[in-house]
Amino acid sequence: MYLTFYGLNEKPFNTTPDPKFLYLTPGHREALAQLVYSVRENRGFLVLTGEVGTGKTTLLQAFLRRLDGKAAVAYVFNSMLPFEGLLEYVLEELKVPEPGSSPAQRLLALRRFMLDRRRAGQSTVLVLDEAQNLDVPTLERIRMLSNFETPTEKLLQILLVGQPELRAKLQRPELRQLQQRIELQCSLPPLSPEQTRDYIETRLRVAGARVLDLFSDRAQTRIAKYSRGIPRRVNILCDHCLVIGYADQRRRIGVDVVDQAIAALDGPARRPARQTTSLVGAMRERWVLGAVAAAVLAGVAVSPLRLEATQFLTLVRHMRDLFLP
Repeated sequence: MYLTFYGLNEKPFNTTPDPKFLYLTPGHREALAQLVYSVRENRGFLVLTGEVGTGKTTLLQAFLRRLDGKAAVAYVFNSMLPFEGLLEYVLEELKVPEPGSSPAQRLLALRRFMLDRRRAGQSTVLVLDEAQNLDVPTLERIRMLSNFETPTEKLLQILLVGQPELRAKLQRPELRQLQQRIELQCSLPPLSPEQTRDYIETRLRVAGARVLDLFSDRAQTRIAKYSRGIPRRVNILCDHCLVIGYADQRRRIGVDVVDQAIAALDGPARRPARQTTSLVGAMRERWVLGAVAAAVLAGVAVSPLRLEATQFLTLVRHMRDLFLP
């Protein structure tokens, strides 16, 4: 919708894990290099953690590309499956021929496949995304898969990817055998304010933007503060900004546009209870006050008394308190 208006070839802030848009902070770069190295060196368990939206899945896609066909990969994203379901999924992903129907037959078929891959010069990698959802019995059975090995090397590299809760779960006493087999742990931190600015410009550049300062300095500062350095939140907010900017024909996104986008994302703010008077209640209050004033004026008009202004206002207040709840 706004691509032509802003001179873009494609949407720069999609939330899909396109590795073309991967922004490598020092933390991301180190994690990616270590993952690739560990797989090529046939190390055992690897763990990658990060908060929701920090770019773990995008990094995984870049990681799989770096393997460059030198590994057979099973990528499991449904961590709610029981172990037997996970094993069936892995065999299908790896295209293991004739895996058999019993658990023992499937495990033997997986071992034969990995040995064949090793003879062909390939590694076998199992990636388990959202691994924080795996229960302890399933994690323990996954650990048993790492027993597939030759006298000199592991046949299977297992990468557990998840939110920070995964690290806490792996510290449980009943998983101490799994802890001892973890050879690499890395995490993805949120972006700093400076990195958030660079992140926005990088995505605009990849999307073909000719103007990289599309967002003003104040707008970028506001985006960094609202997103707390989480790339997914940056993407969602920036995309909303471009939609609003296009609707208003704004060639440059200012902080006021960012505030409009934040209001649209967060919804209407809650007002204090005293300020949430309904329309009907407000109309009722005005009607009663009008009636009170009319009655007082009528009383004054026929009364021989002459009320001063302060006395008149006091009488109105008393009448209001009497009639209004």
